[in-house]
Amino acid sequence: MLYAIGDIHGELEALEGLIEALPLRGDDRLIFMGDYVDRGPDSRGVVEYLVNLTKKRTCIFLIGNHESMFLDFLGWDDPMYFAGDAFLMNGGDRTLVSYDYFDSDLEPSLFKLPKTHEAFFRKLKLHHREGDYLFVHAGLSNSAIEEPDLEYALRKTDVEDFLWNRTIGDLPHKLGITIIYGHTPSNDLQVRWNSPFSIGIDTGAVYGGKLTAIRLPDETIFQV
Repeated sequence: MLYAIGDIHGELEALEGLIEALPLRGDDRLIFMGDYVDRGPDSRGVVEYLVNLTKKRTCIFLIGNHESMFLDFLGWDDPMYFAGDAFLMNGGDRTLVSYDYFDSDLEPSLFKLPKTHEAFFRKLKLHHREGDYLFVHAGLSNSAIEEPDLEYALRKTDVEDFLWNRTIGDLPHKLGITIIYGHTPSNDLQVRWNSPFSIGIDTGAVYGGKLTAIRLPDETIFQV
């Protein structure tokens, strides 16, 4: 079985509780939808937990818009990293506090993440396809979902849409798969069901909602 986990946003206690609650078997795998950092109390702790989890479980990690802003803020150079100027106003200050950024005597440009965390961030993916499911942090471009060819649709989607697009979750599409995404919680902080087209599993853990996992392919929901 494959379990997809929604946006964590520094909520380490919820993450620990959810993983403990999942009925994991030996060969089950985990895919995380991005937004591990910002807004919540312990972004560093979340990343450390996920780094250690990879020693026990096969894990796939997507990049979210908050990792994109964070790494751009730190001066990393990649097309996936941008909007660093908006990092602090989107809860990035709490991430920096968790990494003791403000307590360092170093110039900001010399600040370094722990090596294991740097390796974790460098391996984040924009999307992952498995069976009848496509996993993305936010979405695809609106024009791409009109395409019947998924590989072409992925090539047609730019990085900004993968990380920021909030418009496709409730739309039908012709891609022949179900999109599993995070990024956009509903107003009632519930799972966003739009079967067979998409399922949104950001249920606002950092806003007082639950942290959600969906097991595939039976689409069973687990929450804490």
